[in-house]
Amino acid sequence: MMKKARFSRDFILVVIGQIISLFGNAALRFAIPLYLLNQTGSSVLYGTVTACAFLPSIVMSPIGGIVADRVNKRTIMVVLDFFTAALTIFVSIFLEQDGQILLLAGALMLLYGIAGAYQPSVQSAIPVLVTQQHVMKANSVINTVNSLSSLTGPVLGGVLYSTYGLRTVLIVCSACFFASAVMEIFIHIPYKKPEKKEGIWKIVRADFEQSFQFIRRERPEIGKVVLVICGINLFLSAMIIVGMPYIITEVLEIQTNLANRLCGFAEGALGAGGLAGGICAGIFSEKLQIEDAGKAILICALCLFPMGISMLLPVSALTVYGVLAVCCFIVMLFSTIFTVQMISYIQIATPRNLIGKVIAMTLTVSTCSQPLGNALYGILFDACRDKEAFVILFAGITSLLLAAGTGKYFGSLRSQPR
Repeated sequence: MMKKARFSRDFILVVIGQIISLFGNAALRFAIPLYLLNQTGSSVLYGTVTACAFLPSIVMSPIGGIVADRVNKRTIMVVLDFFTAALTIFVSIFLEQDGQILLLAGALMLLYGIAGAYQPSVQSAIPVLVTQQHVMKANSVINTVNSLSSLTGPVLGGVLYSTYGLRTVLIVCSACFFASAVMEIFIHIPYKKPEKKEGIWKIVRADFEQSFQFIRRERPEIGKVVLVICGINLFLSAMIIVGMPYIITEVLEIQTNLANRLCGFAEGALGAGGLAGGICAGIFSEKLQIEDAGKAILICALCLFPMGISMLLPVSALTVYGVLAVCCFIVMLFSTIFTVQMISYIQIATPRNLIGKVIAMTLTVSTCSQPLGNALYGILFDACRDKEAFVILFAGITSLLLAAGTGKYFGSLRSQPR
């Protein structure tokens, strides 16, 4: 008797489509801001553009989750991939026209918004396409694909961009989105059209109100978890997102094309750190206790000091780059472990009928601090030209204080919610 396949043909097609689509999205989200940074040399512009790019994702993530329950998930994937392919071709055609900054900033915002709307459809399709005993394995596959795209997209995108320019990156990525959309046409995802009862905005408002009341009245510790994540996004993550490309391409004395490639490799190091962190969180899940969560943030904060100190020492630019890349890898590794701990804690502490809504609210609120942090560090790096090391050390000191407060608070919690 033949053994039943673990994953269906439709799930495999979803995974392949994810690999192609997410690679293109990651490459573009790396190359477009880097192009603007190369053209202007302005950390303020870079920070502002990346900050604005997060806003559509914040709005579209909860909406995407609601739409995914009311529209055929395959249709959502196909339409968004075709639209993204058309968007990248449009940008490539008008790339060198007047107003390219507005064009690229708008394109970047759309890319983030599309990603925010796209992922809920993929995540909600998993339980429909695989058997119950394989849901966790399927989620692991999808999360691995996300991490690999974050690893390979910037690396290969950086090589393409430094060698052939942004237009080539746009064309290649457009082909990726088109191929993904065509493949997704052949996916069959069971779908039952729901009865239309309320408008989408009323549903969004009702879900957020219910989640807010649960957190405020029954689980206020979840609100403190959200505040911690907001602090990390504001003071630590934003510094790396804005500071690393700016320092590598504009501060260190490295030839432009080589600097762009090295920047792609550094982004790849972040992706590799996220992948390693996810794997470690799975392997050591039984040993990761909520009261130790502050230790992960402490390690992340300590990694910022070698980055800042190396820029003050009389060493070569490539040595400083090496320190930056290694520290970014470690920061991403432990921040991923911390994120897994926090999401797991929220999932355990929340009733099943509220998990989706509470996590959506948690992610939406915590993500709001990211654009503010990006804008803040864009201004700080511009105001501290030739003193960028002190901006990094400021981020390290602030993150240390955050880690101390986090450790003290979570140390008082039990591993299992009360």
